[in-house]
Amino acid sequence: MQHTSNSNRSKGRPAGQPNAGHPHAGDEMSVSFEFFPPADDKGEARLWDTVEKLSPLRPEWYSVTYGAGGSTQERTDRIVRRILKETDTPPAAHLTCVGQTRDEVDERTRGWWEAGVRHIVALRGDPPKGETQFTPHPEGYQSGADLVAGLRRIADFDISVGGYPEVHPDSPNMKADMENLKAKVDNGANRIITQYCFETDDFLRFRDRCAEWGIEVPIVPGIMPVFNFEKVKRFSQGCGAGIPQWLEDTFAGLDDDPETRALVAASVAADQCARMQAEGVRQYHFYTLNKPELTYAVCRRLGIKPRLKEAA
Repeated sequence: MQHTSNSNRSKGRPAGQPNAGHPHAGDEMSVSFEFFPPADDKGEARLWDTVEKLSPLRPEWYSVTYGAGGSTQERTDRIVRRILKETDTPPAAHLTCVGQTRDEVDERTRGWWEAGVRHIVALRGDPPKGETQFTPHPEGYQSGADLVAGLRRIADFDISVGGYPEVHPDSPNMKADMENLKAKVDNGANRIITQYCFETDDFLRFRDRCAEWGIEVPIVPGIMPVFNFEKVKRFSQGCGAGIPQWLEDTFAGLDDDPETRALVAASVAADQCARMQAEGVRQYHFYTLNKPELTYAVCRRLGIKPRLKEAA
């Protein structure tokens, strides 16, 4: 959907829509995949195995996260540039406000633009490890909305921002959370990628709230296949995503049965996507945790078929 209320909006195709030359341009469904920078060479090899496994599904983009407090930003930078150079899928580089001055952030983003990176996921960012509260750098960007405005001054980036169906854990209430989201969009964001949630109604109500607030950019749901239930519970405590009792019951007793757990996890995520699909959702963003199998299975259930390799 074209957003017209901001004069800095990118020209050309409507924000969040496939490029005309992209293989998904005439299709209904599209996906994107998120990776995290690995800690060692073994992890990096696994990341590239994941890219190779998922690339036939023709994603719109690959996003690459920062660690808490921007601790992995150099690895993020290296992986983003490698994706740009070695794959046919554009990278979306994560960028946060944490622990950096405006000049440092601006220098990095100019370097990305010069390298050919056009998509940035602009986030406030999590506090550094050991800290529980976000404190803006005195010479840095003060919020996600401030960061979006800064990016718009640098170049005509395609900018994604985060949205929270269950409200950001640092927000005092839903109204404040929506005011912050609206500010990010008004400052130039092209789309919203949501935090994952397991109750689909939470996403649908969030989409309705955005419409009520006059937010017209595309809203892409984040999907988290449950690779490991206990780890997902820990992630969820930090990001404000609720764990419903039915999900707890579904995965109870499967800790020592990885094959059944994987089948159940794929079914749960596919059912959620099918419900969203029935409600008109056509774009999905998968948090892969650098493990391709479940994400690949869910995409196939969505009807996204791999592109066959052409014969030599």
